[in-house]
Amino acid sequence: MQNPVTITGSTHEAIPAWAWQQRKLLSEMSTAALRYAERYTRPDGTLIWARDEWKGMDGSDDAYESVYNFPLLYALGGHRDLLPMAQHIWEGITRQFTAYGQIHREFDSAYDWMHHGESSLFLYYLSLAGNSGDQFRERARRFADFYTGADPLAPNYDRALRMIRAPLNGSRGPLFATTAEDWTELRGIYSQYAAPFEDVPGIRNHIADWTDPATFAILLHKFNEHIARGDVPINLMATTLVTHAYLHTGEARYRDWVLDYTSAWAERAAHNDGILPDNVGLSGKIGEYNNGRWWGGYYGWGWPHGGRTLIESTAVGGMNATLLTRDAEPLDLFRSQWDWLWRQGDEKDGAYRLPFWLEDHSRWRDWRAVDAHLPIAVWNLTQADEDRERIEAFPKLSGWDGVREVGWGDEANAQAWYRFVTGHFDAFPEQVLGASQRFLDRRIAAMQVDPIDPHEWPAVTPFENDVHHWLNRNPVTCEGLVMTMWGAPMPIYHGGLLHASLRYYDEAADRAGLPEGVAALIERVDPAGVDVQLVNLNADHGVSVLVQAGSFSEHTITRVTDKANGSATHVGGGQERVRVELGKGTCLRARIDMQRLVNPPRYE
Repeated sequence: MQNPVTITGSTHEAIPAWAWQQRKLLSEMSTAALRYAERYTRPDGTLIWARDEWKGMDGSDDAYESVYNFPLLYALGGHRDLLPMAQHIWEGITRQFTAYGQIHREFDSAYDWMHHGESSLFLYYLSLAGNSGDQFRERARRFADFYTGADPLAPNYDRALRMIRAPLNGSRGPLFATTAEDWTELRGIYSQYAAPFEDVPGIRNHIADWTDPATFAILLHKFNEHIARGDVPINLMATTLVTHAYLHTGEARYRDWVLDYTSAWAERAAHNDGILPDNVGLSGKIGEYNNGRWWGGYYGWGWPHGGRTLIESTAVGGMNATLLTRDAEPLDLFRSQWDWLWRQGDEKDGAYRLPFWLEDHSRWRDWRAVDAHLPIAVWNLTQADEDRERIEAFPKLSGWDGVREVGWGDEANAQAWYRFVTGHFDAFPEQVLGASQRFLDRRIAAMQVDPIDPHEWPAVTPFENDVHHWLNRNPVTCEGLVMTMWGAPMPIYHGGLLHASLRYYDEAADRAGLPEGVAALIERVDPAGVDVQLVNLNADHGVSVLVQAGSFSEHTITRVTDKANGSATHVGGGQERVRVELGKGTCLRARIDMQRLVNPPRYE
């Protein structure tokens, strides 16, 4: 790697409120995370839980989600102990749920890719934070090969037909038929959703009682007959796991698989009058086990969540392929499905509503106001005019000029962030960091008033004190920090990658993240680059920080302009990093021009 060009920031001005907020959050959230781990995990990294068994296919994803964002907090500049602690807990949870039976060969043995995608965020963040050594590289290869067809013990992929062979899949291969035990922890949950079939006795207002033995027996039989076999769009989330292997290794076979699989789904849509089918049989025939209907598959245009999850999967698959090829054409599938669904929608009370449940070829239900986080995620990667136009098509964008309270999943404020980085809503940084602080305070309070010490939990407890207990007390939210520091929305929660505008490295400490006492704010994002402030809060010493273009060095920096004096530094040689030297108590307000998506992406 070339020695980075050095830029000096020496402007003295009052330290802005957002800078103090950032540093306070990094410090207090790190402390809370370390205390959380001390309270809720054992020395071997397992979660404190007085259970000898946990039945069914659900649960391990919730355990991983309970600490999944700790390595991301480290990558932003959180406490040094967060990364080794997070890796230790990942390994502990993996052993724990291997003993329960959900995990096999360090990966879920059989579940769907909405849940695989959630739990895999932990892996992606660990690597983004710096765990890119031989052990994680080997895991990345092994996990990806559960889906590329290279592992005979996990025959998930049909190379000839370019399909993942079942909606429920994992390290043991496809699960073509489920049992009652597989649904043990899910029957009460799915009783709250519209049923996947209408011809089941006892359905009222589209709801079936999965906890009723007779009803469940019918649902189980119908699921295995009509839904359990063949490919579904939610499996596009697996492209992130394979992209993850490419980011570790640079091996072309992983890139080729992602392109092959995303192309297969685009071809299926083309063969279905441009509409993405949500179920494909093992012979490759659309609707093969569903009476010829192209809708009605698992996480498709109907059950359980409707088209929202299906559309997500096309965005994630297309974004992964775009990252690997530096070509936005693979996103045309998302664009076409979004546009088709948009045409079914209407505006009411200042919000645009889309239908998310297709009952037959032309009859929709479940109309809901839709937000723009998916078009924003796509635009953040491509910076293409056509992707921005989809965002601007929403009514009353000025209504986005307010911050929602931060919650689980970190997807609350993509719209507000978009308004800020496109020249509106100047109060965004302080407001979103304030929301993050309130989230942290609430979670700390929840830990303090926990009614039962984890070491004293009985074997059977209310659901709140079961598999979701730790998740609901995780004190870390990175949304405000990522949006302000890295200039990006959070990744699509069911399995996307985090596509930052800029990242930072502390050379002196030899680690990812901003150096102690440094804050960063990306104020504008556009196709040609970003506007950024870097502030040294240290009044007694200067600091040096490496600034990288993109999460994975995928962009190249061409010029840095100091906005205080107009001086421009040209950066040649295709460099993806510059070094910024900040004097004590100084700041740099800079315009960083870049060429986007020109380098092969990589973790290292």
